[in-house]
Amino acid sequence: MKAMLGSAARTLVSPSMRYELRTVANSLRDALGRACLWRWEMARFRLKPDSPYEILYLGRKQQRAMAKLLIGGKDRQSEPEFATDPDPDAARQVVMISEVPTAGSLSVPHYLSAVVPLGRPLEDITARYDSELRRSIRKHRPLYQMRQTTDDAEIAMADRELLRPYATARQGIHAAQFPTDDVFRLAKGVGRLDLITMGDEVVACHLGCEITRGGKRYWSTLRFGYCEAVFSDAKRLREVNSITTFMALEWALQNGYDYYDIGLCLARPDDGLLKWKRRRGGDIDGLNNHAYLFVRLPKAGRASFLWDTPLFAVEGNKLTLHLGIPPGPTEEEVASRYQEMVFGGLHKIYVYGSEGHGEHLLDTLRSRYAGFASPPVLERVLSS
Repeated sequence: MKAMLGSAARTLVSPSMRYELRTVANSLRDALGRACLWRWEMARFRLKPDSPYEILYLGRKQQRAMAKLLIGGKDRQSEPEFATDPDPDAARQVVMISEVPTAGSLSVPHYLSAVVPLGRPLEDITARYDSELRRSIRKHRPLYQMRQTTDDAEIAMADRELLRPYATARQGIHAAQFPTDDVFRLAKGVGRLDLITMGDEVVACHLGCEITRGGKRYWSTLRFGYCEAVFSDAKRLREVNSITTFMALEWALQNGYDYYDIGLCLARPDDGLLKWKRRRGGDIDGLNNHAYLFVRLPKAGRASFLWDTPLFAVEGNKLTLHLGIPPGPTEEEVASRYQEMVFGGLHKIYVYGSEGHGEHLLDTLRSRYAGFASPPVLERVLSS
């Protein structure tokens, strides 16, 4: 009887509603975690000893690492926080990062998805790829095959030899491993596990599931996995990674999905993985993110801070990008700095700078977004 009632409830609730309910549940879970004030701390640190900015963090201790990640990026995670100031007389600007909104703060998501709009010929989608990537796919695609598996032994092998070792190789002790039970549950029912083969050799796997949001169907990548012979060879990993992503895209297109979600990545405009997905046609999207940090920019030096640390933010349910142009850099340096920060899916771009700074960048952005179906609004913000 309980199973029958559960089945009837699932029938009555639409897939879009189930997605919304999951989103609400995840947001409530995050809110309840933030409400545990006894786990909070107030910490001050800088990401570099000579930085003119001091970070004031207010939130759960375990989330301080995410604050460092969003502001400093992955390359600075191993650096000390410099709690002791080597130059206490130096003037420093305070950047406040909190787990609750404060006046004038930016709502910065932890993660963003890269989503490829489908419903058009494959040739139109790959037209956004650079010529080198298109040549590589044409050359290597015939060498690989993809097949679904629901076999227990093959699922266990993929979990043990592909998914887990690759996650560890990429993230070390910080790797967020997918629970084995979830891998089996997805592979045998609510999702799909595909093995990628080259000849008789299994070289990779793809774990994905369907998401329905607003009446639109998304084929969503949850995890890629690669064998050690692939992920230990940077050149081969680039090849297989590109082909695996392309094959998942092909499958989503052939099966009538509206979008292909390449998966979550850190919500940093500078993030290498996000740029990699952008080059494969991915537009940024808040899909599957439910957690935020709130960043209040320094009172002075905002343009310089955002030059070092461009930020995504959310206004309502729309994504914005905040860029800075401080005095000093030439127009060529500005163009080079923001060369790869052109993202589909943006509602608005704010360019911070003093009077007379940033006009050339605005003109460049207008031209680069001219071919987009919904180009973002560009807005100047006068700031030192």
